[in-house]
Amino acid sequence: MFENVNTGGVALTVFELVTATFATDDFVLRDDWDMRANKMRHAEGTFELLSVVAATDFLASMTLLAQIKGNRTLAVKRKDVLSLALSDYKAYAEALTDGYIKAARFLVQQSILAPRDLPYTTQFIPLAVLMTVLGSKAEDGVVKAKLAAWYWCGVFGEMYGSANETRYVNDVSGVLSWISSGDEPDTVNRAFFQPTRLLSLQTSNGAAYKGVMALILGEGARDFISGDKMDFTNFVADYVDIHHIFPQKYCEKQGYDKRKWNCIVNKTPIAYRTNRKIGGVAPGKYLKAIEESNVSASALNANVASHGIDVASLRNDDFETFFALRAKTLLGLIAKAMGKRINNLDSTDVVEAFGMSLE
Repeated sequence: MFENVNTGGVALTVFELVTATFATDDFVLRDDWDMRANKMRHAEGTFELLSVVAATDFLASMTLLAQIKGNRTLAVKRKDVLSLALSDYKAYAEALTDGYIKAARFLVQQSILAPRDLPYTTQFIPLAVLMTVLGSKAEDGVVKAKLAAWYWCGVFGEMYGSANETRYVNDVSGVLSWISSGDEPDTVNRAFFQPTRLLSLQTSNGAAYKGVMALILGEGARDFISGDKMDFTNFVADYVDIHHIFPQKYCEKQGYDKRKWNCIVNKTPIAYRTNRKIGGVAPGKYLKAIEESNVSASALNANVASHGIDVASLRNDDFETFFALRAKTLLGLIAKAMGKRINNLDSTDVVEAFGMSLE
């Protein structure tokens, strides 16, 4: 009755409807959620990644968790969430809250260090359920490796963009089965990354774009000038952001193809102070300028190489060689993260796009 009367005017969210249902048993869901949201947001070691989690996300995870605990068929459509029992919510809410916190810490270990850098906020829903069900088992090396492979297949397979209810179900059940020596889950089995996709990763909005940046950080990228590793402390303190390696002004002046110079291959995390030093000049010139600020050539070379950049081609302002070699390196990082080979590295379209085979 509550739903029928109110949806005639302003559509109510699932959270509001469940709130009304629970209120009949004198349980104030809004107060409980506010408490849990605050706990998750400020949990140590999560870097506020959980600030993106909505109340409806929590209820979707709770629905899946209650179904697993009750040995029921998994389903997380609107009607399934509305059928969530208060007794199940009370029984599992604390464990799920901790599961979300564990999920955030897991993502920090994957070098996702700020809410803006999350490839998909929706992937938190199945990940939190998995962390809750697995408990301490999630820390086992083999289990953690499978969780990481599933996560990155979701990111680089770009699986979590829309219509996710079925994927939540398939991934939760599939990953749990995989961990118990079953077959690969659907997301891992179906995920693939086309090498030329690198060229279309032009803005920071895309999941795969954000994923590549996390992989670069995870490989131990260091600031060009200071040599400091870009962990969370330096990431925030040094105002690290994504910038062009061959500067935009220089590329425009040289007439390079924008599809190349503005894509992910020509970008990397760079601190604010370092980016000011780079300016808009040729790489060979800005590297010399950095050396003049009391950074040895050998140290600078090591810092640059930590970003998966070929130092020789950068110093020689050889954009085409730099571009192909960096693309090859990034594809290697993606394949390693997904735990599966990237195909077509020597196809005609790859050779045409990058100037050489990337095998």
